[in-house]
Amino acid sequence: MATPKDYRDFVLEQLSLLENITCKSMMGEYLLYYNNILFGGVYDDRLLIKIVDSNKKYNMIESIPYDGAKPMYLVDDIDNQETLKEIVIETCKDLSHK
Repeated sequence: MATPKDYRDFVLEQLSLLENITCKSMMGEYLLYYNNILFGGVYDDRLLIKIVDSNKKYNMIESIPYDGAKPMYLVDDIDNQETLKEIVIETCKDLSHK
């Protein structure tokens, strides 16, 4: 099931505290980048973030974005923009060191 554009727009609005967020369409879903680092995406009306050591402290549940994919963390408190900003920044710091 493809994610509607209005939900993508909602997610981007929630990420608006961050500069340099980009979004790329991929087979009906959306990949999300911060400072050109792929950190997650919007899959079936869910914001999912890559699992790294620094974001484990947020106690998010694992979810599979699509069949055959690695698990990612589901951001269920998408309305908390400050926490969402922290999660993205910390996730990208870890990803940039890999």
